[in-house]
Amino acid sequence: MSTPAVFFDLDRTLLSGASGPILTGALRSAGVISDRVIPGENLVYRLFNAIGENRPSMLLARQGARFSKGQKRSDVQHAGEVAAELLIPMVCAYAAAVVESHHREGRPVVLATTSPYDLVAPFARQLGLDDVIATRYGTDADGYYDGTIDGHFVWGPGKLSACEEWAEANGADFDESWAYSDSFYDIPLLSAVAHPRVVNPDPRMFALATLRRWPIRYLDKPEGVPKLLGMVEPAEALLPFARPELVPYARFDIAGTEKIPATGGCIVVANHRSYFDTMAMALTVSKTGRPVRFLGKKEVFDAPIVGQLATAMGGIRVERGTGSDEPLRAAAEAVEAGELVALMPQGTIPRGPAFFDPELKGRWGAAKLAAMTKAPVIPIGMWGTEEVWPRSARLPNLLNVTNPPLVTVRVGDPVDLKHRSPDADTKRIMKAISDLLPKESKHKRKPTAEELARTYPPGYEGDPESEVERRPGTDT
Repeated sequence: MSTPAVFFDLDRTLLSGASGPILTGALRSAGVISDRVIPGENLVYRLFNAIGENRPSMLLARQGARFSKGQKRSDVQHAGEVAAELLIPMVCAYAAAVVESHHREGRPVVLATTSPYDLVAPFARQLGLDDVIATRYGTDADGYYDGTIDGHFVWGPGKLSACEEWAEANGADFDESWAYSDSFYDIPLLSAVAHPRVVNPDPRMFALATLRRWPIRYLDKPEGVPKLLGMVEPAEALLPFARPELVPYARFDIAGTEKIPATGGCIVVANHRSYFDTMAMALTVSKTGRPVRFLGKKEVFDAPIVGQLATAMGGIRVERGTGSDEPLRAAAEAVEAGELVALMPQGTIPRGPAFFDPELKGRWGAAKLAAMTKAPVIPIGMWGTEEVWPRSARLPNLLNVTNPPLVTVRVGDPVDLKHRSPDADTKRIMKAISDLLPKESKHKRKPTAEELARTYPPGYEGDPESEVERRPGTDT
């Protein structure tokens, strides 16, 4: 049985924008074309970045073979090597993870683009793709372009034909293949494969994909995260409203947020005392201007409406208790894509006497994630969130605006981890969090019956004594 293939468009699909300016610049630096900028050239590129491919620009691209007549092929190939170094940083944050996931399934991944083969082949090799389907220019016996196109002009129906021929020549099952593209003009290819994936669509492509129920993906965002008006994700749109003063039923004392990296992959960890902890952490991280990706139990993502909202906000689904690192793969992909990922190593809010234990016990997830990605781990200590929303309540006290409880949040320096033992590193993480909590958290005391009652969920009928051994941080 033959294996399906995966076909990726280049501009606004694998890349965040148009490759044209980079390719043109590389040709100029290699002396292949004149340094003189063609009138309207920059406008064409800006238009492409804004709305994607259009027929006039493709008609112009088709004339590229004629314009290249007399150019030495080896010079263009050298320009392609130069361009590859500049194109790699333009690859969408999650594109490499998608390519890797197909490779793990044994599927060949092929670049399918209108761009000239000699200019984009070096980029495809650097990205680890298996082959390139691109417009090839004819050459003469001396290695100079002769002004013709050798084979298909790889655009629209021509791209479909080229991909079908590649599949037949390489023994791939074309009908069961995948195709990723942003372009309205790739509808023939997307319609022909079993798994069309619309990436970063313009308005008309978005409308068509919606009507045909084709999955829409933004490769600069986690899977399932939409973009409002095709521009910003919901979490980014809400950042201006993530302000403590807009939460009147709680007061906040937040310090140390400058220790959270402004860019790059990062893991933020905090203690868990209340259902309000997620809000407190989000308000803290929002001061950096970055959206935060929370890890959540699969039960949250499986819940109607709530699950869809959690996914749309960039939440990361985790299935605990598997005994492997597989549940952390999505979190690792997010960190490696430059995201800020947040989790609470305790896993759940301690109940009963365990809630008042000065020693914080954590699961190994944060330590394992740090070992997988080598990203910095930033500790956050939170105190007072349980006064806003105790576990015994189904909702926070939204009416307490005259004397709201104080929530204290402290951000610490990156934790010094060794990446040798998840247990040892987890202890380091939990100690770093504990060191950020107030002095009263360090002393063991006997809680009152009323205080204990506030730590149990509504309708709790279990044995309070058993909660002493419950230990939220158990990994076994």
